[in-house]
Parts: sequence; structure tokens; C-alpha cells
Amino acid sequence: FRLDDEAATSSLGAALAGALKAGEAICLTGPLGAGKSTLARALIRALTTPAEDVPSPTFTLVQFYEGAGLKVAHFDLYRLTSAEEAYEIGLDEALEDGAALIEWPERLEGHLPPDRLDIEITIDGDGRRARLTPNGAWEGRGFEFRS
Repeated sequence: FRLDDEAATSSLGAALAGALKAGEAICLTGPLGAGKSTLARALIRALTTPAEDVPSPTFTLVQFYEGAGLKVAHFDLYRLTSAEEAYEIGLDEALEDGAALIEWPERLEGHLPPDRLDIEITIDGDGRRARLTPNGAWEGRGFEFRS
């Protein structure tokens, strides 16, 4: 998908919120400043309220949110040194109780949740491109998005 501006990135996050189910993860990769947190913030606000405070979990590592129909945990694994650390801070529990958004999933070193949507965001001039790769329960699932 071509994401021409921040609003398009937010629209993608909101569209994905409607498709995300309990036990699933959305894994966001891309360079610093690509828009991972923007997409995550929009998805969380679509599940909770438009005014939800959604700080980046860079220092706390994880933030938990109570959506109307789905709990969601937002993980930022940038500072982790091993996959085990993600599970020590509650990744398994988050997937048992709801869904997870994971920034920097490459830190999981082959221990990614099986039911996940991988989203790679790249910087493309003034805009962004998002490549979505479904895994497990996400395979064959559609959702509606217009950038």
C-alpha cells in the first residue's frame, strides 16, 4: 500500500483494528521515523477511544489497553536483547487475553506468534509504503482500506 501522509498511515491502522482478533499479533518493522508508532496509535484509538493517550512504549516496553471488544498490548522490543525477554514482560499473556501490536519484532529471533500480520513500512520519498504479509489465521483474511 502507498501511504502518502500520516493520515493514510492512521487510516491503515484504523482499518486493521476491525480485522484484528484475540490471540493475534500485528508485527511492525521499518526504520526509525517510518510510522510504526503512528499506525499503532491509530489502531489502538480505533479499538478504544479517539482521545486515548497512546504513548510510545519505548521505555516501558509494553502498554496495555482495554478496548470495547478486545484488549490490546503494545510492545516496543527495540531495547530487548533476547526473545525470552518479550515473554518475560507478558507477550504470551497478552495473546491469551487479547491481541498484541509488536514494534521491532525482529528481536523475537524466530519466536514470532504464529497468527500474525507482518507489516513492513518503508520510507518512499515524502510518503511511505506498507507491505503486509499474513501468517496463520491472517492468511486469506480481507479488510477494507483506502489510502
